[in-house]
Amino acid sequence: MQTLLDVIAPIFGVIAIGFVAARGGLVSTATAEGLSSFVFRFAIPALLFRTLAHRTLPDALPWGLVAAFYGGVFATFAIGWAVGGGGMALRGAERALFAFSGAFGNVVLLGVPLALTAFGDAAALPTFMVVSFHSLLLMPTVTVLLELARGHERPLRDIPASVARGVLGNPIVVALIAGSVWSLAAWPLGGPVDAVLELLARAALPCALFAMGASLARLPIGSSLRPVGPVVVLKTLLCPALVGLLAGPVLGLDPLVGAVAVLMAAQPTGINPYLFAQRYGQGVALTAAAVVVSTAFSVVTLSLLLAWQAVD
Repeated sequence: MQTLLDVIAPIFGVIAIGFVAARGGLVSTATAEGLSSFVFRFAIPALLFRTLAHRTLPDALPWGLVAAFYGGVFATFAIGWAVGGGGMALRGAERALFAFSGAFGNVVLLGVPLALTAFGDAAALPTFMVVSFHSLLLMPTVTVLLELARGHERPLRDIPASVARGVLGNPIVVALIAGSVWSLAAWPLGGPVDAVLELLARAALPCALFAMGASLARLPIGSSLRPVGPVVVLKTLLCPALVGLLAGPVLGLDPLVGAVAVLMAAQPTGINPYLFAQRYGQGVALTAAAVVVSTAFSVVTLSLLLAWQAVD
């Protein structure tokens, strides 16, 4: 529990500082929006590109883990898409962001330290596999859905080109593709270029959290609490349950690998759904509330999961 609180407390601390700064008039709306734009266009792409470019895939890859984890994640995404359009009566971009918030977890900021603390060095490879594919698979998927939603305002013949421009014009997606190519080609990355990317990458998480806190100060979060409840259930309960089902009874993975997969699937909503919402100007209150509420709720769910895995 203490380890979990040590990881989560700084997240809420930075969000709270941004919230207080905006409420107190120390940060204007234009400043907060500019900071969000910097994070989306420069800091997060630098972080993702540099992380992927410096990685080398091991010779033996646990593809069963990838199948179990992403089978559960995309099943959760599909259920979120159905629930968002049905019971929640959401449409277009908000429906896509609802599903995205229910499937995209905070696997880097929370998942990695928790997995390595709970399971030690033996968790390094399965954790690496989850993190490596997480953004690369989910972000292009939601980008396509968001561009398709925006394409309803255009003639049908223009939608394919609009989707292509939206995907290839998304700095995060471009960074993921470029970083993967760089890693597979085994090109070196160092010197001043790497130093610049590192400086930008260091700014990504604190700036994103601060900007989200500033956004919370001016958003009607109360109106987003109804759809946030199902998002929290999807992300912290259903997603790990589906991953556990695939990892255990269906695929019969090694118990340690399965435990890491379930722990990573149980992470609360990550920051990227909020960043996408800011970029598209839809679902900002929903995604911001999803990050905060699911992270708070995960203090309980992750503590219970870690205790159960320790006993098991």
